[in-house]
Parts: sequence; structure tokens; C-alpha cells
Amino acid sequence: MTALTDHPITRRWPAQHPERIQLYSFPTPNGVKVAIALEELGLPYEAHRVTLSDADVKSSEFLSLNPNNKIPAILDPDGPGGKPLGLFESGAILIYLAEKTGKLIGTDAANRAEVLQWLMFQMGGVGPMFGQLGFFWKFAGSKIDDPLPRERYVGEAKRLLSVVEGALEGKIWIAGDYSIADIALAPWLRALDFYGAKEVVGWDEHPNCVAYITRFEARPAVQIGLNTPPREG
Repeated sequence: MTALTDHPITRRWPAQHPERIQLYSFPTPNGVKVAIALEELGLPYEAHRVTLSDADVKSSEFLSLNPNNKIPAILDPDGPGGKPLGLFESGAILIYLAEKTGKLIGTDAANRAEVLQWLMFQMGGVGPMFGQLGFFWKFAGSKIDDPLPRERYVGEAKRLLSVVEGALEGKIWIAGDYSIADIALAPWLRALDFYGAKEVVGWDEHPNCVAYITRFEARPAVQIGLNTPPREG
């Protein structure tokens, strides 16, 4: 790929500002991470609404950027060596953007390791488990007679929430200073409300988490990123 416009995805979602980072996303807990990071980091970008329908995420154009057919994904026209770079997986994108700017990824080597630790905790634990909770509590899984799947994911969500509650004791942000770890974690904690699962996991019994989300949502960049791109086209 020698230029941004050479990439097949731009045929379906053409770039009006090809000099900017191109974001292909939808405002889900994973999708908003990258929009929030771009806002927090002050990086110029152009957002393209990619719905979760097969017509979008399984289109040949989107699959040319992310063969795993999941949002979010980006194209950076000014990647390493000044060449365009395509990237998928929200955690990988957050690390890339933080390293590109030297921001939100820790104040020293030890703190950077802590930031990445909590980022991986979200990617490997909170995201998958809360996502399954949402499926079995709110969506199609709620119609299954067998209670075991719901009980499993409710219990695991409670356990993970308790881990976060303890980690936030005496702290404002999960890894010290505000970082990509918070940008990854907080949207998934917020998802409990969307799933209608706050009561079943005992959300109000976790005051550190409650205050954490209030702080997170008060950030101007977060307020913009939570609706980027807009849910309705």
C-alpha cells in the first residue's frame, strides 16, 4: 500500500480527509475506545460508521482491513516510516496510538508495564466475560432454559468487578495516571447498564467503580468519543 486511497476499504468508505487517521467503528464498548483515545490524544481523524451488520463488517472492503470482521479498525496515513498502516484489534490500536504520541501509556517503564497489565486484564477478562454476560442476560441467550450459562457469567462478572473495585481503592485511575487502560476498561463497566445487569452484579455495592465511571464520563474527550461515529447514520 503506497497511499491511503490504494486500500480497498476506501472504496466503500471514502476518505474526505486522507491526511488524517481513518477510524472505522461503531459506538460499542470496544468501538468507543479508539474514538476516545483519538480525542484524548488530539490526533486528527475521520470517523466512518461501520455497523455490526454483515453487509458492513463482512463486506470485502472491510475484510481487506480486518479479516476478523470486527470493529474498530484504523488506517493511519502517517504510519511508521511515513507509510500508511492498517490496524485492527482495539487493544493493539490503543497501544499504537499511545506510542505514536508518547502519551497515556505510563510515566516510566514500571508504570507502562502496569498500564499494559490492566489493558490486558480488560482485553482478556472483562471484555469477553461481560460480553457473554450481555448475551446470556439480555439478548438471545436469555431465552435458554438452562440457567447455568447465565449463572456462570453473572458470577464471573461479579468476580471481575470486585477485582476492579479493590484495584481502585485509594486511586483515581486504574494504573495511577489516566491512561489507555482506563479508556479500555471504563466503557466495558458502563456496558453493564446497557445490558440491564447492574443490579444482578451488585453494581451499587462497588462505590469505587461507581465514582470511577462518573469521573470517566465527565471528561470532554470521553463525551465526544462515546458517540463517535454516531449510532445513527
